[in-house]
Amino acid sequence: MEDYMSSDEEDYYSDRDALEGLENDEDDTHWQPKSVPTSQVITKESLLIAQREDLRRVMDLLKLSEQHARTLLIYHCWDVEKLFAVLVEKGKEQLFAEAGVSVVERKDHSSLQYSSTIMCNICMDDIPANEVTTMDCGHCFCNGCWTGHFIVKINEGQSRRIRCMAHKCNAICDEAIVRNLVSARHPDLAEKFERFLLESYIEDNRKVKWCPSVPHCGNAIRVEDDKFCEVECTCGLQFCFSCSSEAHSPCSCLMWELWTKKCKDESETVNWITVNTKPCPKCHKPVEKNGGCNLVSCICGQAFCWLCGGATGRDHTWSTITGHSCGRYKEDHEKKAERAKRDLYRYMHYHNRYKAHTDSSNLETKLKETIEAKITILERRESTLKDFTWITNGLNRLFRSRRVLSYSYPFAFYMFGDDIFQGEMSKEERELKQNLFEDQQQQLEGNVEKLSKCLEEPFDLYAEEKVMETRMKVINLSVIIDKLCKKMYECIENDLLGCLQSTIHNIAPYLSKGVEKASELSPCRNSKTDDSGTLLRPDSSMQGTGGTTEPGWPSSSSPNLNGSGCSSRKRARKVLGDVLLDLNLPAEVIDKS
Repeated sequence: MEDYMSSDEEDYYSDRDALEGLENDEDDTHWQPKSVPTSQVITKESLLIAQREDLRRVMDLLKLSEQHARTLLIYHCWDVEKLFAVLVEKGKEQLFAEAGVSVVERKDHSSLQYSSTIMCNICMDDIPANEVTTMDCGHCFCNGCWTGHFIVKINEGQSRRIRCMAHKCNAICDEAIVRNLVSARHPDLAEKFERFLLESYIEDNRKVKWCPSVPHCGNAIRVEDDKFCEVECTCGLQFCFSCSSEAHSPCSCLMWELWTKKCKDESETVNWITVNTKPCPKCHKPVEKNGGCNLVSCICGQAFCWLCGGATGRDHTWSTITGHSCGRYKEDHEKKAERAKRDLYRYMHYHNRYKAHTDSSNLETKLKETIEAKITILERRESTLKDFTWITNGLNRLFRSRRVLSYSYPFAFYMFGDDIFQGEMSKEERELKQNLFEDQQQQLEGNVEKLSKCLEEPFDLYAEEKVMETRMKVINLSVIIDKLCKKMYECIENDLLGCLQSTIHNIAPYLSKGVEKASELSPCRNSKTDDSGTLLRPDSSMQGTGGTTEPGWPSSSSPNLNGSGCSSRKRARKVLGDVLLDLNLPAEVIDKS
């Protein structure tokens, strides 16, 4: 493959092409459609709001109470689309039965006189009618037995789905009853129960995960579409949503897991020991040869032959050892040592380059303060050049491309090795694809180093003409590097990972603007709550009567909704002295009044 970026003339585009490329850096329409952020940050304050969004969708469609909607969502891991698909496929009755939702009329014991008693089938005692509780499934037990059952389940961590005590009953207990009975005896357990219900939106939801920051920032991230993505929390941590480790694209999650394990454990030390030592035949400790003689001695006193590893006596001449004669050539041992040596050198090659780019990235982060100081000096000059965003854009491009380049080496280590993809490619096919990938990797590496050099130059001391020349270099290199990164990702997704037969590896897509920053969840919602904080739903009898809805639940056609779905009700009138002012009037009218 020709290196079409080998000369300086080919490195830099025209000014017009460079500026168009820089605009593409801000509007990445060819690679990733421009849209609203697909990830949101859920804080402690917005967690209840996020949960109620899904609750309301289920409540409105199925005309259910909040606790029944929550039971269905917890059973389906808060996947509303999956819940609706099951509803269409199996019907409402089976949907409720599988999740343990019982919507039946309870047996009313309030009509019984307080003097009458009911036998509890758990404790077998006669209990006054006002001290028993009936669940939605129709089973009735005394409050003491119910409370004891709830306390045990909460302590066992099963508070999200507490089943009825009756034998073979799959119904889930009413959370309001659980809350009231437990709080009367153990208020702290009632709070724990409430927290478990609330956090189930994060713990059981495939689209929501805690931010893995240490110490924990307390935020969670919700993604809408692709779980194979990388996101940035408001705390500044960038991580892979799929495996919750640091952002590691273009490595797949399995590759990164194996790479970090390989770097942390003693596997490479074991390889070095295999290559450079031999075990003592008596104590089996590794012994390193430090002289030219093939008769070596272990610290335990045992002498053995370095050539074959067999135990010997201590007397020897230049050609023989007393009591020992090396047997036949053992090909397996030699092959094993050579393979371990080859694997060690291969690992060192990729690890050294991975670490070199990681170290460079850490050092280049210190450039930010230096760059800001240089920009300040340039802005104070009397010059025709007033816009210096090309410097910060170039610095950001350097950070992103350096990270891609760093993680491309662990990817290549596993992609073209035998650890994961053994048998996926023939030797000739692997060699061809490896050369293709390494050519692109080399081009990217060369241009990244050029950009790093340009940004480290003392351009704040240059004349205006030389500053303009440096500006065009930085802009052109930024455009070239962005296109090379896209090309590398296309090669990985289409030519390398896309051709696999027996395994599937997904990587986070390349974004020119870098890892997507999650937006904060808007606190403006249409949910209506009662005094106890319980979400209310429109009365089913009010639906379909000319669009009439429950007060506080505006319909989609209501004029009181703005474009964001938030209420934009008219403001009330205000009395100033004896004058009644309508605050909805224009300001000039109010002034005249």
